[in-house]
Amino acid sequence: MPSPVADRPGLLIRDPFRYSDVTLIIPPLLVECLVLFDGVNTELDLREQLFRLTGDIRTGEVGRQLAETLSRSGFLEDEVFRQMREARRGEFIQAAWRQAAHAGSAYPAEAQPLRETLGRYMDHASEPVAPRSGLCAIAAPHVSPEGGWQSYRAAYSALWPEYGDRTFVVLGTSHYGEPEHFGLTRKPYRTPFGDARTDPGLVDWLAARAPGTATVEDYCHAIEHSIEFQVVFLQHLFGPEIRIVPVLCGPFARSLQGREDPEADEGVRRFLEALAEMAEREGNRLFWVLGIDMAHMGRRYGDPFVAQAGEGVMAEVAERDRVRIETVLEGDRQGFWELVKQNGDDLKWCGSAPLYTFMKAVPGARGELMHYEQWNIDPQSVVSFGGLAFRK
Repeated sequence: MPSPVADRPGLLIRDPFRYSDVTLIIPPLLVECLVLFDGVNTELDLREQLFRLTGDIRTGEVGRQLAETLSRSGFLEDEVFRQMREARRGEFIQAAWRQAAHAGSAYPAEAQPLRETLGRYMDHASEPVAPRSGLCAIAAPHVSPEGGWQSYRAAYSALWPEYGDRTFVVLGTSHYGEPEHFGLTRKPYRTPFGDARTDPGLVDWLAARAPGTATVEDYCHAIEHSIEFQVVFLQHLFGPEIRIVPVLCGPFARSLQGREDPEADEGVRRFLEALAEMAEREGNRLFWVLGIDMAHMGRRYGDPFVAQAGEGVMAEVAERDRVRIETVLEGDRQGFWELVKQNGDDLKWCGSAPLYTFMKAVPGARGELMHYEQWNIDPQSVVSFGGLAFRK
């Protein structure tokens, strides 16, 4: 992403998988050299490019320093990177629990400050408007709680106290997961509140029904925020030892690129059928929670324009969002996916896979939009999201 540091322009590079803890800012001149690190070009090609850019023949040391810095930081596909990757994945597999990856950054790292923060977000929440009977799911954002607290409040205020006895099937966006794959884990989710217990029986049953498509102990759980934020809110409402089935939904990339539905992929079809069978068998013992955001617009997301919440192009985005939301609320899975596929999903909804997965698993659900909003995640970029409640 463009460097956010005013006196250090260039390109900021970091590893979302957290194999590497390093953050680099590449100066503008050297940014143009990064395309040469493709496994084909040589050090001589790099020196020639630097000479063309600078006119200085003394470029060998600069090129070597750039290559060494990228390698040492874990940003080249070499042995250093492979060792970092294997070490991180191995640590996650061996861990007894899934650590709170975003505590201390997206929300407080200690229980009492976190309780006070979430209490402030949920303050003045009205008595649940959804009926006690029939409520089966909510959809909340996975954007930073600081930016999306009104939508979190709208979604979680729909829950009645007695829902705390259910097992929460949490469908989260897998931002970095493999397309046409679902990530599972048996590990408890540890937060400042305590450990949310994962139901290993349901996890193993799902994995057995879709081998190769459902990945148990998917490393993406170690870094992903879309489920973590939901767990924190659920624990705030119902106590730390809630029961969960955390499912990360990878993008349905083949479907977006073609004309077929997501379940045209055999593995996706088996997993969706397994979820639907589990939903039917477990009935009201389950409650579904979706961690989803909607449109991603502006410079941060590759658009050639500056986006401002509620203004200009974002007013048009709001209208298009609402059309998509309406198909979801009506349970029109096919209509929703046709809208997502238009223009290759130029709205860049990162919650489309969990939504489609839920509609396939619980086809009788119908919903209500509790809140919709847009938020400038930075001065040039906007994310949209909302709070939804579903009942059978």
